[in-house]
Amino acid sequence: MAGFKTFLKSGHPGTLFASFLYFDFCFAIWVLNGAMAPFISESFNLTPAQKGFMISVPIMSGALMRFPLGILAQYIGRKNAALLEMGLISIALAYGYFLVDTYSEVLNMGVLLGIAGASFGVALSLGSGWFPPEKKGLAMGIAGAGNSGTVLAVLFAPPLAQAYGWSTVYGLAAFTMMLPMVVMMVFAKEPPDKEHHSLKELLKCLVEKDGWAFNSMYIITFGGFIGLSNFLPTFFHDQFGVTKIQAGQLTMLAALMGSGIRVVGGYISDRWGGVNTLTLVYIAVIILMIAISFELPLAVTTILFMLVFGFLGMGNGAVFQLVPLRWPTTTAVTGSMIGEIGALGGGFIPNAMGLSKQYTGTFQWGFLAFALFATAVFFGMKREQRIWEGKWIEKGGKAKARR
Repeated sequence: MAGFKTFLKSGHPGTLFASFLYFDFCFAIWVLNGAMAPFISESFNLTPAQKGFMISVPIMSGALMRFPLGILAQYIGRKNAALLEMGLISIALAYGYFLVDTYSEVLNMGVLLGIAGASFGVALSLGSGWFPPEKKGLAMGIAGAGNSGTVLAVLFAPPLAQAYGWSTVYGLAAFTMMLPMVVMMVFAKEPPDKEHHSLKELLKCLVEKDGWAFNSMYIITFGGFIGLSNFLPTFFHDQFGVTKIQAGQLTMLAALMGSGIRVVGGYISDRWGGVNTLTLVYIAVIILMIAISFELPLAVTTILFMLVFGFLGMGNGAVFQLVPLRWPTTTAVTGSMIGEIGALGGGFIPNAMGLSKQYTGTFQWGFLAFALFATAVFFGMKREQRIWEGKWIEKGGKAKARR
């Protein structure tokens, strides 16, 4: 406890809390269509491939919006960018409540839900901006634990959709955005860790080799998390025949693990090193995804998913322990770019699962494809590790000692 108090005193707790809440509520909005997918699919009698595509649209839309929001935050400030985004989300949700009643309009709504998915880089940079380099892993882990918004979505959206209709959930969600907006206005302060960069300098991370190494690493950890958390309600409902509400509850168990462990991942990475932590994460995820690809009993499958999400959450914390060490003055922009590509990778899972089910009658090949991709990323990271160590990190991915 004393150590945590020391950690809080080293930064600005109010900004960190506001960043967490902002990210948490945005994340819940971002995954609404995934949480309500069994209801929406039933309304329009969708094929497995259509289900996968519908679930992937908000993921990919949010991914594409992350980098532009990160750029905007460099010019108007991270706090102002967050407030602007939450205002736009409220308008988008009003559109969903009043105007969405066909499958094509659901796809349009998926694009608008992507506005909420753009929050990632701004939230983590804002939350960690007041903390010193050796504390940023934990700070980013706490702010990033806002991906627990998945838990809120899969826990509350299905019963509300059953009681009032799935389109009504959009309208109810619009009112929830008032809480993080008020907290952000009252408690958050713009961090001092900002340097003036030209647009060319800010865009440099798009062509840097290290940037794309981080992109691939985050495709596995965060892409895996967001892709699976969106698809699991459909998977549990279709694979095991559970009710729509039960499918959301089972997804909640897995997503809760991934959200909570993200903080642990950042904390461990500060002490053990981000690369060391990611080494453990990738090996575990590859083994577990191969195991899940076989048709196992519901209880066993749920436990394995909880483990997968736990390791993915740890990996998310580990990646973003490394980001501010590599890009200390452009964390919001670079983090948004990495978050963008990582989230785009998350669109792979719903589409792969839907196509696998439609053309082979099983989800197995979707899981195996992800495991194969994770294997390739793992070996690529280990190759880059030899270059990074001593250049901008200590052995294993620890922060270099300040002199």
